[in-house]
Amino acid sequence: MMIRSKSRLAALALTLVLASQAHAAPIKTVSLALTGEPPQLNSTKATDAQSFMILGHMMEGLLRNGRSAGEYAPGVAEKWTVTDRGATFTLRKNAKWADGKPVTAHDFVFSWRLVVDPKNASEYAFIMYPVKNAEKIAQNKAPVTELGVKAEGDHTLKVEFEKPCGYFLGLTAFSTYYPVREDFYNQRKDKYGADAKDLLANGAYTMSEWVHGSKLTLNKNPNYWNAASIKIDRIAIPYMTPDNMAQFNFFKDKKTDLIERLGKDELPRAQAEKFKLHSYNDGSVWYMEFNFRDGRVTRNKNLRKAIQLVLAANMTEYVNKIIGIPGTKPGATLVPSWVRGAKDLFRKEYPYTAPKGSIAEAKKHIELAKKELGGSIPALIWLTGDTPFAGREAEYFQNLLGKHLGLTLKIDKQIFKQRLAKMTSGEFDIVAAGWGPDFADPMTFAELKASWNENNRGQWKNADYDKAIREAQSTADQKKRMAAMAKAERIMLDDIAVVPTYERTVIYLMSDRVQNLKRNPIGPDPDFTYASVKE
Repeated sequence: MMIRSKSRLAALALTLVLASQAHAAPIKTVSLALTGEPPQLNSTKATDAQSFMILGHMMEGLLRNGRSAGEYAPGVAEKWTVTDRGATFTLRKNAKWADGKPVTAHDFVFSWRLVVDPKNASEYAFIMYPVKNAEKIAQNKAPVTELGVKAEGDHTLKVEFEKPCGYFLGLTAFSTYYPVREDFYNQRKDKYGADAKDLLANGAYTMSEWVHGSKLTLNKNPNYWNAASIKIDRIAIPYMTPDNMAQFNFFKDKKTDLIERLGKDELPRAQAEKFKLHSYNDGSVWYMEFNFRDGRVTRNKNLRKAIQLVLAANMTEYVNKIIGIPGTKPGATLVPSWVRGAKDLFRKEYPYTAPKGSIAEAKKHIELAKKELGGSIPALIWLTGDTPFAGREAEYFQNLLGKHLGLTLKIDKQIFKQRLAKMTSGEFDIVAAGWGPDFADPMTFAELKASWNENNRGQWKNADYDKAIREAQSTADQKKRMAAMAKAERIMLDDIAVVPTYERTVIYLMSDRVQNLKRNPIGPDPDFTYASVKE
């Protein structure tokens, strides 16, 4: 046996390490900036698109969003059966949490019960209502143990429906339906989702770093059952800023690979730099939402009608000059033009014509409103975000309503998280609101103003509307469902619960090194799980 000295062995070890590093594959990274901090990464409580995007890369439900809008693919469940009475899901045995422990049916039972538990106060509890007894539990009329979901062993999940649900499979891909592991949650309690160490992933990526308000990093999860299909090793988010120009400069300087959405002011710069422009309809609809709480002057229908007519009379200017993004569609309804109905587009099956604008008619309604409100209308609070567009839009409406109706509009600009909090607590008269689809069905828009929906931030209530939504939720017959939703939407629009403003088209910039990036209306956006990068 030959004996080597310690120094020679150390030198040999160092040589082997260096040789290994020299041949190691580079870490494939994609970088982007967020407009701000994700407000909520507890999947049972999240309500916003930014949080959904992060969660969508870290977590996986029974199903997952496929490569095209409205298409679903197997997730934790490898097969399933659905009837009018319920569904059975068979979970794949190689689905694991990031710490290597198996994902089981019990993790879904725990999570779903947590969503509807009144103590958890989830604003998205309503999306669980197709499951038997979910609404009763959320209203504190039944214990969480009566939720219609149970685990039959580790790999079979049985779901009992409250009523036939024609869109349930799409719900199982949504964030609120993600699993949560009970032992990990109980260790964190109120801190669950608050920091990188307080999150446990079962999806394609795990969070390795979260410097609040500054940066965030997701790394490929080696324990993800489909890790072999994930081609990007790291999603780096080195910046968080609502400043569109700053985001543009990061991209120009090649510090980021993507600008998710160009603003009106950055579009000419991008064209001047000869950057390749990409566009898509992100599926969202935007609207003025009025506050119907006691004591709010926006409960007055003549006031709302006057505002509606003024906007309608100036819609072309608003879309072209204030928004200024080619492809933007003027708002007309709450269910946008791209959504499918029973056999065709919902809007083709159930057309709706928005009221024509008239300043003269608007002035008649404002005079009626003044009489009904005691002779004058106090200053209205317009709640909005802190982005450049939000400020420009608010100032436009401030001038428009002041000029034509003599209204005073006080602008309340807030960072994203605080704006959501003020919307929920009702600290506004009018709020600039928007909604993107949670699943591929008109119901994701149609039920927004239901009295039980926590996302009905203005708290408009109408018994006939609620009845129509219940009818749509009580049958799997597509024609009956669509007719009921169209009836509900018309009731809501006729009462001017909201004033639709636009359907958003997004123009974005993407580095040539990013391939197959998925951008569509449903699911986490942007979605990197199908993408790759060229080094």
